[in-house]
Amino acid sequence: MKVIITDLDRTLLHTDKSVSDETVRVLKGCKEKGILVVAATARPERTIVQYQEKIGFDALITLNGAGIAINSTKLNYSIPRESVLKMLRKLEDVEGAIISLETDKGIFSNVDIPLWQPTVFEILSEAPLPEVFYKIIVSSDKIDLREKIDEILEEDTYVSVADGVLFQIMNKQATKWNGIRIMLDTLGISSEETVYFGDDNDDIESVKKCGIGVAVSNAIESVKEAADIIIKSNDEDGVAEFIKEILSH
Repeated sequence: MKVIITDLDRTLLHTDKSVSDETVRVLKGCKEKGILVVAATARPERTIVQYQEKIGFDALITLNGAGIAINSTKLNYSIPRESVLKMLRKLEDVEGAIISLETDKGIFSNVDIPLWQPTVFEILSEAPLPEVFYKIIVSSDKIDLREKIDEILEEDTYVSVADGVLFQIMNKQATKWNGIRIMLDTLGISSEETVYFGDDNDDIESVKKCGIGVAVSNAIESVKEAADIIIKSNDEDGVAEFIKEILSH
């Protein structure tokens, strides 16, 4: 085992978004043994600073793979602006659609979302938006969005669903597995020498393709079905407990 790769929310982090002292101790112990520790998350890099300061990840796969940071090297896979504007105009016609844009200048939304602290424009397609777009995030409590989203996707994009309700539209190259593959190629490490921990739809490909794919017990069923091993939940420090077990052999 040369690399430990872990999702953050609902996997490494507790439900309250904290990371336990024991988990930090175990991951730092891995680094001391020369094992790389990598985060692969849907979050933008700016929102994981507190975890980076505690753990010191050796590489970051952020925004579902739209952002890749390996040492001083950074790569980004954004959605072409023209594609974003086309999709925005169609999404704004969808009843009750809550739309957010993850950009290089922060997050923009058509409604206020206190947790994210976005810049709010009621009609995003007509707003003075930045040039670089990493993700469109859409939800609605009025209609089932799946069919609508499939209809508005541009050829250079795909959609992933998080927590069963958040539809994330991204560049087709922006996947966690693609980010991991690039990271491993850069470092000259085989996927067979990795362990991956996850819980949601955007983790399935990595769970299948890494050397050992691990699902926390609170993962969705499709992740559990794809995994080699199912461990304790995020709130039970399942990741840390499993790593300790591996290192004890």
